[in-house]
Amino acid sequence: MAEKAVEEPEGSDVPGGPDDPGPTARRIIVGAQLKRMREHASVTRAAAGYHIRGSESKISRMESGKVGFKRRDVDDLLTLYGEGDTDRRARLLDLATQANEAGWWQRPGEAVPDWFSEYVGLESAAVRIQTYELLFVPGLLQTADYARAIVTRGRPDEATPTHEERVDVRMKRQRVLARPDAPRLWAVVEESVLHRPIGGHAVLAAQLEHLAEMSRRPNITLQVLPSELSGYGSEAAFTMLRFAEPDVPDITYIEGLTGALYLDRRAEVEEYSRSMEELTIDALSPDETRSLLAKLRTGLD
Repeated sequence: MAEKAVEEPEGSDVPGGPDDPGPTARRIIVGAQLKRMREHASVTRAAAGYHIRGSESKISRMESGKVGFKRRDVDDLLTLYGEGDTDRRARLLDLATQANEAGWWQRPGEAVPDWFSEYVGLESAAVRIQTYELLFVPGLLQTADYARAIVTRGRPDEATPTHEERVDVRMKRQRVLARPDAPRLWAVVEESVLHRPIGGHAVLAAQLEHLAEMSRRPNITLQVLPSELSGYGSEAAFTMLRFAEPDVPDITYIEGLTGALYLDRRAEVEEYSRSMEELTIDALSPDETRSLLAKLRTGLD
């Protein structure tokens, strides 16, 4: 077969490090490669599932990166698809094994809830992140002090080790924006967020400066939705993730206090996509947003 060798995302570090794209990204890579090989070999999902003592739906989940891999299953599928290149087989089998390892953020304890852990993995694998926030600065754009004020509910002096670990995870998540293959981040924030003195005026001032600095990066677009238009957008904050592989669906993430929704049905995602488009039209332009940030920052002196 003339399949191209599997490549990891550029800029990834050793497995387990904070710059490692993590198991979710690896599942997507392995799944997409297996799908291309299956289609090239003209094998149906049903036939592939039967070959590994599974079902058509199991193959579908494997190819979309939604489940982990048994090394034996991947090995059997490679044989079925006619993959005879020893190096390619070894590479894909190693990636499949690494995809089952815990991500750097998946530590024992309460710092990262299970329902949020999956999001961190998806975020690290996305090529485009669109987010709308009504209450706080988006997590990928927060300063450590601002994040600490949020996780401690306004009592940073009483931060526990668990609180500090949550802040640490949030700061490490932000490294995705500095990778050579960094995703495109497009954030719309309601103006009221910029007036809410989370952590006090000094913390807010530093946060406003940080937002202005981050908004100048070529892969980041920041827009503020004016107060007079607030309330006409979405009723809740949401984040949309898009991936490089065309067979992996876009995902809309909606977070609650004790859990989250992961929407991937086309009709649902398209509805949120239309809402995001309307928000970007109503919001201030990136240049107008930076001017507003500078004005608000000056007012805190």
